[in-house]
Parts: sequence; C-alpha cells; structure tokens
Amino acid sequence: MEKLPKISEAELEVMKVLWARPPQTANEIIEKLESTTDWKPKTIRTLINRLVQKEAVSYHHDKGRLYTYFPLVSQESYLQVETKSLLKRFYGAAFKPLLVNFLKEEKLSSEDINELKRILDEKSKEIQRKDKKK
Repeated sequence: MEKLPKISEAELEVMKVLWARPPQTANEIIEKLESTTDWKPKTIRTLINRLVQKEAVSYHHDKGRLYTYFPLVSQESYLQVETKSLLKRFYGAAFKPLLVNFLKEEKLSSEDINELKRILDEKSKEIQRKDKKK
C-alpha cells in the first residue's frame, strides 16, 4: 500500500474541492469553501500551503501570479488507506464484524444489494483462481 501524507479533517475539505474538479486556483477553492464553511480566505490558503508541503497537492505557476492547484493523492487511494485505518482501529483489522454491523444497520436499496453481490461474486472468483494456482 502506498504511503500517503497525513491529512487533517480541515485539509480534507480542501482535497474534496480539488478532487471534484482539478485543477483550481486558490480563489476558486476559497470561493467554494466559503460557501460551505465559516473559514476566512487566509485560513484556506494556509490549508492549501500545508497540503503542498505534505506533497498531497501540487501546483502549476501560470503567467503572472496565477497558481492552479491539483491533487497528487487520488481520492480512491486516500479512501482505501483511511478505510483500512478505520478498520484496524475499531475492528482490529477484522472486516467481517464491520460488514455484518453495516448490513444490519444500513438501509440498502436493491441496487446497493446487487452491487454488493457483484463485488462478493468477484472476490469469490478471485479466491477460487488463487486456490487453483496453488
């Protein structure tokens, strides 16, 4: 698993904006976050700079003073690492109790159930292929 920078909850909000539509200028990020948070532009710029320092975000310096920022960490990679971290912290890396708890408590549509079945079928086939190779 690739090593990802530690991203705070506040920094994650900036990442979500960038993941939604990269690249963006600082002003575009600020405009989006000001509509959903009570953060000041200086705070948002600080968060952007922290993400650049952590190498979670990079930028292009265009003509003049315009910087466009883009994520270096994919949303999928981040989600994968965070999910495994959550699993380890709360369930000791045992997936079954988490899944059972989720399925009992969550209201699932037939579409959700079909998607879960598809994923489980793929996993089952993957395991069967590995067993045949042994």
